[in-house]
Amino acid sequence: MEYLRPVLGLAPVLCFLGALVLLDSYKLVRLRGVVAVVFAGMVMAGVAYWINGALLARIDFSVYTRYVAPVIEELLKALVIVALMRAHRIGFLVDAAIFGFAVGTGFAVVENLDYLALAPQAGLGTWLVRGFGTAIMHGGATAIFAMLGLALVGRRYAYLPGFALGVLLHSAFNHFFFSPLASTLGIVIVLPLLLSAVFTHSEAAVGDWLGRGFDADAEMLELINSGRLSDSPVGRYLHTLKDRFQGLVVADLLAYLRLYTELALRAKGVLMMRENGFDTPIDEATTEKFAELRYLEKSVGRTGLLAIQPMLHMSHKDLWQLYMLGK
Repeated sequence: MEYLRPVLGLAPVLCFLGALVLLDSYKLVRLRGVVAVVFAGMVMAGVAYWINGALLARIDFSVYTRYVAPVIEELLKALVIVALMRAHRIGFLVDAAIFGFAVGTGFAVVENLDYLALAPQAGLGTWLVRGFGTAIMHGGATAIFAMLGLALVGRRYAYLPGFALGVLLHSAFNHFFFSPLASTLGIVIVLPLLLSAVFTHSEAAVGDWLGRGFDADAEMLELINSGRLSDSPVGRYLHTLKDRFQGLVVADLLAYLRLYTELALRAKGVLMMRENGFDTPIDEATTEKFAELRYLEKSVGRTGLLAIQPMLHMSHKDLWQLYMLGK
């Protein structure tokens, strides 16, 4: 029976994370990225262990676990997600859910291994609660933070609602208003239903975005290549930039617009291929285009990029798709 303790403590959350990755039909998240984020969650668990150890000597254990630890632990896990969003590595609810749950998985793995070392004789009931309750709660709370943060990205205090909800879920679980097994059962039932609904909604949104975005990018590229750009609203806007930038910079802005649009089309094509089961590799020509894009970004500078942004429709999803193609 000894082997059941680590299995119950670690397997449920790892299997749940694996299921989320498999459910991603667009393959928005690479396995190596998930592993890296799990490792980041493990590092945050180590930081939390040090902070908790320092504060527990000053605060009552019951008060700490119910009101202080949830804030500290959810904040540490949230920092990983905020870093990913600021690097434009999360673009859709699906990858927000996967990365969020991955952070919580890494955190829960370290926490349960530590508990195993401290209480090796704990009963199977305890490990049922820790494996199916505490561990899944850690993953679910951070997934909720990531999904709400993404949904509100660009707004003031975008991360606050998700953080507050994650802390509330964590604190409520630690209160054990019901029996530990009842609380665990609630987590096991509610979170899969929530994440399943998120996946269904997000994949429909991805399909809709691909269709509309592909058409818009194709029209822009056709306009640039046709030689009729100067007669279009985009061309007239570029003409007004001549008074603000040197001629060579304006030429670089046009080159950037063309290259960005080509890569955006390529990224959407890659997603469509992945949906149909084809893992399309990035060829050398595309890699060279990314190198040219980075050169042009330096050439036009931050002011130039801000000036051309209205023509790029550079939403969070657009920035993410280019990251996805270039990685």
